[in-house]
Amino acid sequence: MLNPVSQTSQGASPAGPAAADKTPLRQAFNAFVGETFYAQMLKAMRQTVGKPAYFYGGRAEEIFTQQLDQVMAQKLAHSSDAKLTGPMYNLFQLQRK
Repeated sequence: MLNPVSQTSQGASPAGPAAADKTPLRQAFNAFVGETFYAQMLKAMRQTVGKPAYFYGGRAEEIFTQQLDQVMAQKLAHSSDAKLTGPMYNLFQLQRK
């Protein structure tokens, strides 16, 4: 957990003022862009690896890996929202004005 004193002493975040913006629009934008990007990346990664000859769990394993990939995409999107979606959100806001 970060110390609130250290956060205020560092000033603005590197991604700019939009990184501190926690409006519902920004949160939805982060979730959609991040989860879409990471979900596609994980899906492509899973396609490059074949099914193992032994210890394959069948359909249950496929469902579990899909759910695992969804949770991982959500966590990755949340952890990197300032770096990945920050610049995209700024451009999106400029187009709306």
